[in-house]
Amino acid sequence: MAQLWGGRFTKQTDQMVYDFNASILFDQRLYRQDIEGSMAHVKMLAKQKILTEDERDEILRGLASILADMESGALAVTAEYEDIHSFVEANLIDRIGDVGKKLHTGRSRNDQVALDMRMYVREQVQKTDGLLKELLEVLLGIMEENVATYMPGFTHLQKAQPVTLAHHMGAYFEMFRRDRERMADIYRRMNYCPLGAGALAGTTYPLDRDYTAELLGFAGPTRNSMDSVADRDYLIEYLSALATIMMHLSRFSEEIIIWNSNEYRFVEIDDSYSTGSSIMPQKKNPDIAELVRGKTGRVYGALMGLLVTMKGIPLAYNKDMQEDKEGAFDAIDTVNSCLPLFAGMLATMSFRKDVMEASAKNGFTNATDVADYLVGRGVPFRDAHSISGKLVLACIAADKALDDLTLEEFRKESPVFDEDIYEAISMKTCVEKRLTYGAPGEEMMRRVIAECREYLEK
Repeated sequence: MAQLWGGRFTKQTDQMVYDFNASILFDQRLYRQDIEGSMAHVKMLAKQKILTEDERDEILRGLASILADMESGALAVTAEYEDIHSFVEANLIDRIGDVGKKLHTGRSRNDQVALDMRMYVREQVQKTDGLLKELLEVLLGIMEENVATYMPGFTHLQKAQPVTLAHHMGAYFEMFRRDRERMADIYRRMNYCPLGAGALAGTTYPLDRDYTAELLGFAGPTRNSMDSVADRDYLIEYLSALATIMMHLSRFSEEIIIWNSNEYRFVEIDDSYSTGSSIMPQKKNPDIAELVRGKTGRVYGALMGLLVTMKGIPLAYNKDMQEDKEGAFDAIDTVNSCLPLFAGMLATMSFRKDVMEASAKNGFTNATDVADYLVGRGVPFRDAHSISGKLVLACIAADKALDDLTLEEFRKESPVFDEDIYEAISMKTCVEKRLTYGAPGEEMMRRVIAECREYLEK
């Protein structure tokens, strides 16, 4: 058992207790952050004359060699160590001798692990942001190509009014854009360095915490040493944002699954993002969309798990907080794998534009426009609404679309109908006359697309 403590103990820790307490099996992924944090700490100690320059250089060389060997695979983490901190420090002492024992001067494992996790999450926030941007690029490409691709818009999963594929994709663009804004907000708020907080009450050594923060790319040091080691708000915020991303991906996946069904046939998923059946040769399954939808629950679980872990913890550090890692690591890995897979599926997907437009017509999505036509000719809206409803009822009975009614059939319900009704309720007209900002009309849609392009190119 390789551990950093034991002077006041007279008995060895029971092996089962040691194994239960150890975190090396999962916190080993923090090795690079642990070493980089130690390097900055050593440079600061030398700057403050707590270490000599020779001691600094020797420790830095030792740490650099450990990092290089771990990156190359020459040095592997083993379970004999309690955590990644003891692994790095023990290997450092093995390589450079007693001077390695000075590495931990002015530092506790509490502020050390707080730093490691914060640095790791900071990197992952940036990675998630980059993956969101790539997905937005795919969405914007679809929007640019489909300003005039007509389809039904839905409420209650029933066809409501005609929109365009560009407009529908634009709704998801806004969702994932907000997700990026959350990444930026989390990064800004979490980017403060806890190193130097010690176990909970700082240290008697004259540390320069501003210098350490600067070396590690933080905006500055954290302001309260107790909060520094007890804070996991930044991780809860990140997990909350990841859960929201997965919620958006899951909603999108649900629509793709529906659109891919034989009943809708709006989309054709590329073979490279589909699977078949072991018994039914005709099947082409939307497995990526279904797995993304399914994996949403595990990300929600990680968020709820950490919230429950933190809800009853008094200040400052408690061992419960070691439970912040496994669920978070899994959630981060899940989201950062789902995003590129989803983007790839979307980029290779083909859209059945003819089927979409036919669905909009056959779903009476232009019924509101029939009512608006009548209102424009002096018919009170409530009467116009009733007339339009009766026409829809007649179409259902005759198994036809509103566009297929004869002028005589229109005039049977109201004499104000004229030949221009067909132009007034065409999919093109229904969409293009919706010109309020944010609506699917082509003029506004192109304006929004230009703004989205500008946003991505900043």
